[in-house]
Amino acid sequence: MAKPSRSPTPTPPSPSTNSNPNNSSEVLPSPSDSVSSLSFSPTTNHLVATSWDNQVRCWEVLNGSCVPKAAISHNAPVLCSAWTGDGTTVFSGGCDKQVKMWPLASGVQPITVAMHDEPVNKVAFIPQMNLLVSGSWDRTLRYWDCRQPQPVHIQQLPDKCHALAVDYPLMVVGTAGQNLIVFNLEFPQTEFKRMQSPINHQTRCLATFPDKQGFLVGSIQGRVGIEYLDDSKKEKNFTFKCHRIGNHIYSVNSLNFHPVHHTFATTGSDGIISFWDKDNKQRLKSFPEYPAPIPCSAFSADGTLFAYAVCYDWSKGAEHHDPSKAKSHVYLHSVWEDDVKPKYRKKYLLWN
Repeated sequence: MAKPSRSPTPTPPSPSTNSNPNNSSEVLPSPSDSVSSLSFSPTTNHLVATSWDNQVRCWEVLNGSCVPKAAISHNAPVLCSAWTGDGTTVFSGGCDKQVKMWPLASGVQPITVAMHDEPVNKVAFIPQMNLLVSGSWDRTLRYWDCRQPQPVHIQQLPDKCHALAVDYPLMVVGTAGQNLIVFNLEFPQTEFKRMQSPINHQTRCLATFPDKQGFLVGSIQGRVGIEYLDDSKKEKNFTFKCHRIGNHIYSVNSLNFHPVHHTFATTGSDGIISFWDKDNKQRLKSFPEYPAPIPCSAFSADGTLFAYAVCYDWSKGAEHHDPSKAKSHVYLHSVWEDDVKPKYRKKYLLWN
């Protein structure tokens, strides 16, 4: 992976607080409320953010800086986003119980292509099937052909959808009640496997292994689980602690595999980003702590950029929400090969 050019030095933070300890480039304009998802185009350096301010914003990354490209609105907070495989179209879903399709290049107005009975909090596009899949608090997973008004199939879930990860033919859904449902998308209407999370707390996020042999699961308990699908590899399953400061335990909010080196990043409500190597059981890098949670993140398609949001994530409830410190930030960080490439140490770092 070629080394990226260094991003421009941002404006120094005020002396009273180090609001940007990693000196990442800030993406402007900032959303006016908490950021709920970030996603990069699979083909170009376009970044999309959804927010609780009802907005979906798109920027183009040029020479390490983000240039605003366009924005659309929902009628309620927007919770999730996804791209088509060719990188031309964005999908966004939220509390208005619908998914909108937004063709970026054509200038066509977004249209509603999916509906649920409760808020839509997860969405993904499956290029191999030319289908959109949406997960909702209405306890269903729905497959959509965007040319038709009705879902191709409605999959009942045991509880509210909390997490979704798709890499054809593997799809994993996490629901309330610590349920994990695995699908082989070659047979999308049948569950391949249902299991309880290896972590005894609510599932917060999921990520499929790049080789599709298993998945990661992150929880509100500050733990990540590594799960292989093949029962003969059960001895390789393990969980490890992370996003803990002293006796304080924080939620693991996002999991993202690096597209080249297949190591992964976690972000947490403790305001920390860490890069990990699951195969060698190592933490590769831990970044300085931010003064607010990091609710979402994403690697660019070539792995040279890492986007993340810093804002209140409501994990401690409304009583801990301080409007004077509620400003939301989206940052763009250059990824250096030494930070994400496995180090293959002989002595493993043991997790427990």
